[in-house]
Amino acid sequence: MKTLKLIYPLFLFLIYSAICRAQVYDTKVSSLPGEKWWGGMVGLGAVMPFQGNSRLFNLATENMNNQNVPLMVSSAGRYIWSNRPFSFQIKEGELNFQSEHEEIKPIEAGKTLRDAYLAAMKMHFPPSGKTPDPLFFSMPQYNTWIELMYNQNQEDILRYADNILTHDFPVGVFMVDDNWQKHYGNFEFKPERFPDPKGMIDRLHQQGFRIMLWICPFVSPDSPEFRELSKKGYLIKRKGTNTPAIIRWWNGYSASYDLSNPAAAQHFKKQLHTLQNEYGIDGFKLDAGDISHYIDATLEYYDKDATSVDMCQYWAKIGLDFPFNEYRAGWKMGGQPLVQRLGDKDYSWKAVQLLIPDMLAAGLLGYAFTCPDMIGGGQFGSFLGVDQSKLDQELIVRSCQIHALMPMMQFSVAPWRILNEENLFICRQYAHLHEQMGEYILRLANNSAKNGEPIVQHMEYAFPHQGFVDCKDQFMLGDKYMVAPIVNKGSKRSIKLPKGIWKDDLGKRLKGPAVIEQEVPIHRLPYFERLDKKKK
Repeated sequence: MKTLKLIYPLFLFLIYSAICRAQVYDTKVSSLPGEKWWGGMVGLGAVMPFQGNSRLFNLATENMNNQNVPLMVSSAGRYIWSNRPFSFQIKEGELNFQSEHEEIKPIEAGKTLRDAYLAAMKMHFPPSGKTPDPLFFSMPQYNTWIELMYNQNQEDILRYADNILTHDFPVGVFMVDDNWQKHYGNFEFKPERFPDPKGMIDRLHQQGFRIMLWICPFVSPDSPEFRELSKKGYLIKRKGTNTPAIIRWWNGYSASYDLSNPAAAQHFKKQLHTLQNEYGIDGFKLDAGDISHYIDATLEYYDKDATSVDMCQYWAKIGLDFPFNEYRAGWKMGGQPLVQRLGDKDYSWKAVQLLIPDMLAAGLLGYAFTCPDMIGGGQFGSFLGVDQSKLDQELIVRSCQIHALMPMMQFSVAPWRILNEENLFICRQYAHLHEQMGEYILRLANNSAKNGEPIVQHMEYAFPHQGFVDCKDQFMLGDKYMVAPIVNKGSKRSIKLPKGIWKDDLGKRLKGPAVIEQEVPIHRLPYFERLDKKKK
């Protein structure tokens, strides 16, 4: 009987714990008059601020090819934060949340979108004081993906770099993309494609480039590295088997480093440092850390409490050891010196229209150091089998112009291959405009590393309650320049000026508030310098 008295409370506790773990908190957050919300997923930028109706989005199972943050911010100065992932859905313009961890409640931080963001940032992802390498901000970047795809090779890489110089484009970061290595988990160049990788890197350095290599957390099955890492216990396992799990991702089926294991993470970083020492590599494009790779309930991690989002975050932390880094998927890590890039977009005007709202979403979620995809689109299928003569050159030029006054700009499809001389000249001009603005952009990056402010700012963030809440085709670069690119085919657009005195790119002084209709020929990017700028 005494034993039963002891066991019974324990039994009730276990039952209660199981119920608590299974409990789902459903919360509806009603909007205040005129209040609009942003947040959750960078990949949803185009539908922010949220309105109407949507499906249910789960931060724990999908990241829409980009970064997730358990944060919502509103134009009325409220924010929502949870340390763990939640699901959300928009129903008739209202936010509805589901969480297995807590009841989601809004926090009142002020009266404006900026108030909400700054309060959330200071509390949950304060700036680290560090930036990625300054070259990311001051010069254009180049990536070999669209030109070479899975045929990364020394000859074509050097030809790409030579063409950058031949066509007088500024020299900056140069990324060698996927399939340079023998197999996944191996960090040796394919000898049949790279007869002298050290000589290649040395030549690129002599030309002024800094070199990054594409890497992922995956390991090809039954490779020497697979067997070594399996023996050490450094791979994600299948529950109940003590054997490595084989995970499906876009390049097939592979094992994966278990980076929740500190020893495995240290081993991985050691391989990268060895690669740097042997070849002079400057840094890495760390790809394929998507949350969806880790949602299989049969996966077992070294960190027994780790979930899908934690594994994505462990991958992000690897980049903190390397000032030259780039990510496309992420969980939290706002304010850290990590380069983020918008997910690969196709070659279309619809994709061009996504660049600004997605960049605005990235800034409002704490990712100031973000690059807006690749110029013209990073989705290689859009360029496969396409007749070069039928490519819409106007689209490439307008995409280039949007990039020029963003924190970073990245070329992949070679403009000298697909553009005529006139349009190539225009793109070259805007690559040099980015270079000329580099000092200012770098200053914004350094300021963001200290105060957490976005570099690319929503118009509502900079000019609250002046009618910009739904604006998706204009943005502020810091607090000095308003940029109003062309995002549709054609040469006309309406531009809304906020209060103040402005000077446009043609030298004309204008007074806001005002709405102006402008003819914008293909060689022009409308941007406006604020002449009456006041310190915040």
